[in-house]
Amino acid sequence: MAKLRIVGGKRLQGEIACSGAKNAVLPMLCAALLTAEPVTITGVPALNDVETLLKLLARIGVTVSREGDTVTLCAATIAAPVAPYELVKTMRASILVLGPLLARVGEAEVSLPGGCAIGARPVDQHLKGLAAMGAKVHVVHGNIHARAARLTGARIVPDVVTVTGTENLLMAAVLADGVTVIENAAREPEVADLANLLVAMGARISGIGSDTLVVEGVERLHGATYRVMSDRIEAGTYLCAAAITGGEIVLRDAPVAALDAVVAKLREAGCAIRCGENWIALTAPARLKAVDIRTAPYPGFPTDMQAQFMALDTVAQGSGVIRETIFENRFMHAVELQRLGANIHIDGATAVVTGVDRLEGAEVMATDLRASAGLVVAGLVAEGETVIDRIYHLDRGYERLETKLRALGAKVARLTEDGGEIG
Repeated sequence: MAKLRIVGGKRLQGEIACSGAKNAVLPMLCAALLTAEPVTITGVPALNDVETLLKLLARIGVTVSREGDTVTLCAATIAAPVAPYELVKTMRASILVLGPLLARVGEAEVSLPGGCAIGARPVDQHLKGLAAMGAKVHVVHGNIHARAARLTGARIVPDVVTVTGTENLLMAAVLADGVTVIENAAREPEVADLANLLVAMGARISGIGSDTLVVEGVERLHGATYRVMSDRIEAGTYLCAAAITGGEIVLRDAPVAALDAVVAKLREAGCAIRCGENWIALTAPARLKAVDIRTAPYPGFPTDMQAQFMALDTVAQGSGVIRETIFENRFMHAVELQRLGANIHIDGATAVVTGVDRLEGAEVMATDLRASAGLVVAGLVAEGETVIDRIYHLDRGYERLETKLRALGAKVARLTEDGGEIG
């Protein structure tokens, strides 16, 4: 199992480009199931989650071709509307084939998904919404079985804001008979990006970007070519990496409009930030000031940036209070940060982080995708060598992480299980 070795203390400086957004491209790939015509997505990042989903779509019967960052999918034939456990156990986004398959061919069998161990993340809101649209849904032996001759429009009000739930119901609704209204919808930019792709395919959707989506179902969708938005979490992670090292970087192809909450907290921490239409420049102070964080659905502070900001607070001046409101098990990285010398006190869903003068390198273990990123950020400033185990989590969500960090001056290498350097 590969590891990541970081020799800390290098000030990050330079310019890199942001990759396409993982959380936007995965539902877009599933949207190709809604039409028999080719759908081409550009800007697709090279991530393990993308490869897993493409394998799943090919298993279902989708023809997949990839050239560079461009993926073309054609679901002219749905051979088997089934998503088996062996392909979905590592990735929760696999649930996103459920709505499109049900809308397109009237049936689907999808194994309950896996993914990061950051909380329960149940799919009950997906199933309740599909049932409201007329689907017969049963869960048998860990598999979701759903059938509907044709879905019908309905008013759906999820009990909680759910990103993948909104996306699944949105894709189901575009081919439903009549009008579907999704209230309490997720407002994340990735949801809006999916909606804009669906419109490009012929869907009729209003309220994009708001908490109420109105979908007028159509008989069929057609093909389209669409460029996925840049990854706001990747961008935020590199901004944090530069900030913790006292660095100065420029991010090109940045999703500036989607980063307001992150940028505001970095400025509060003492960073000077300039933004253009598609670029962000950050200059960090000699020492950061601790900031308080409370995660919330968009446009609030993203839970996917919580671990990176906890890392910042570990060496900042003062104390920061971090409240996690989205997932109940998302402080597992705190124990690993403590191995580096961090002063963190956990009380339920609240962490109090008191800055220390320095972190020291150590061997640590990644527990989920964003926890991995938090450990990378901390390792960049820790004295000596930090080795992060189980970095397959990182490969699910960060494209060419070591390459981009090295371009900014970091001393980072990927290691084999026995310690040999890769590349």
